[in-house]
Amino acid sequence: MRLEAPSALEYFAALVAEDAHFPLLEAAALLGQDADPGLDAQAVMDEVDRLGQRFCSRLPPDAAPLHRLRMLNRYFFHELGFGGNANNFYDPQNSYLHRVLETRRGIPVSLAVLYVELATQARLPAMGVSFPGHFLVKLHLPAGEVLLDPLDGRSLSREELEERLEPFCQQRGLVGDDAVPLGLFLQAASPRDILARMLGNLKSIHRAAGDPVSGLAVQERLVRLLPQAWEEWRDRGLLLAELGQGQTAAEDLALYLREVPDAEDADRIRAQWQLLREQPPPRWH
Repeated sequence: MRLEAPSALEYFAALVAEDAHFPLLEAAALLGQDADPGLDAQAVMDEVDRLGQRFCSRLPPDAAPLHRLRMLNRYFFHELGFGGNANNFYDPQNSYLHRVLETRRGIPVSLAVLYVELATQARLPAMGVSFPGHFLVKLHLPAGEVLLDPLDGRSLSREELEERLEPFCQQRGLVGDDAVPLGLFLQAASPRDILARMLGNLKSIHRAAGDPVSGLAVQERLVRLLPQAWEEWRDRGLLLAELGQGQTAAEDLALYLREVPDAEDADRIRAQWQLLREQPPPRWH
């Protein structure tokens, strides 16, 4: 009996199925297969390892954490030249790690994934922070916590963080008696949350560009990454409907209505579902 290799999507689903030992770097690298189906994710990871080994070989064995951090910032941002893609911030290529490694340009979350990986290899306790509007990196050092902007490595003060957070809080009414402590926005993000943020960025980019085909590829990953986020099933159903796959779309919308019957958009989704059910099946010629 011949066993078939899993599809790219099946492999991704298996990779992200459990939280224990979640392989963030590999899962993030796999996102690039939506743009480059022949991409070798292992080659991406090997390149990151090579960059990490080159840096670690320079570290004095007794280098203090703060010294290692300063050396890493010089290496990552100056020698390697990583930084934000100011000329085209909303280019989906900024979310694909193999492209970020080639161009040295990305967005905060993709740069943070690479930075945290190199920091970890250098024995620096770094983690991602899903801060509203701008992903950050946090490091626990003996002298205290350091919050870095992954676009340039700059350390951010409490005042700067509060200033960045203010528009978000104003927009959502989190002011006055409803104000939320800054620390709640500085919790370490889980690998699953980081990957969801990367996919969420791509989802927004493809939606704004009116590209349902690319959007569906992202949505397929989201429903596997977040299988109980029912709104992701809804959104996949809407994309499938837009692409003429009515039967599968109806199944996704039915699942959403069954799991979230009191959703604010339930009436609208129910009407869409009913229209899909009434459509005749496709005729094959």
